[in-house]
Amino acid sequence: MIKHTDIDNAELHQKIRQKEIVYGGNLNLKIYGTLQCKSGKRMKVKNRVFFNTKEQAKEFGFRPCGHCLRTDYKIWKNGLI
Repeated sequence: MIKHTDIDNAELHQKIRQKEIVYGGNLNLKIYGTLQCKSGKRMKVKNRVFFNTKEQAKEFGFRPCGHCLRTDYKIWKNGLI
């Protein structure tokens, strides 16, 4: 997990191009999604974190976004009910 406040923009863009960063998450809400998700783009920088894989996000206790990862979200939701 990489916090957005701990990385400068040039390094962030380089890691995205090299596929070292694939998913973004909200540290307060514990939700992760794709970097293109409109919901994720609205969050504050201080709350934004980045992951390489879905598994990495899940290890930190994050759940899938209901907008951009709808299938994973439904699986997650049905698993808790």
